[in-house]
Amino acid sequence: MTGPLYFEDVNVGDRWTSGRRTVTETDVVMFAGLTGDYNPLHVDHEAAKQTPFGKPIAHGLLGVAWVAGLGSQAPMMKTDAFVAIRDWKFLKPTFIGDTVEIQTELTEKVDGGRRRGTCIWKRELVDQGGHVLQSGLFESLVAKRSPSRPKVN
Repeated sequence: MTGPLYFEDVNVGDRWTSGRRTVTETDVVMFAGLTGDYNPLHVDHEAAKQTPFGKPIAHGLLGVAWVAGLGSQAPMMKTDAFVAIRDWKFLKPTFIGDTVEIQTELTEKVDGGRRRGTCIWKRELVDQGGHVLQSGLFESLVAKRSPSRPKVN
C-alpha cells in the first residue's frame, strides 16, 4: 500500500471516485441520536409519508459527513488542516437503501510556501443512479514533500 499523496503529487483536473456505502436506517437513527435531530422527516415513517418525499430521508448533514469521510480516502492526502466548506448545495434527498459514493475533482491549487499549499476540491455525493445529491467545495491545507521524502509510486 502506498502512503498519502502530497501537494506536489496532484494536479488541477485530477479526479477520483471513492468506495461506496449503502445508507441504512441504523445510520439515520444513530445520527439522530448523536446530533439530537429527531425531525420526523428522518425518523417517523408515518409522518414522512405526508412529505413530498413520501418516506424518511437521511439528514443532509449526514450526507456531508459521508462526503468528508469517504472523500478523505479518494484521494488520501497528507492533509495538515481542513479549512472550509463553500457553496454547498443539497440537491436531492438521500433515501434509506441508496448506495452512495463521492466524486472528487481538484479544481484549484495555491502554493502556500515551503511547507504546504491549499487545495480546493469539488466534491459530490452521488447515488447508485448517478444522481448528484449534494455538491460543493472543500478546502484543505496539504503538506508539501520535503527533500528527504521521495515521491511514492
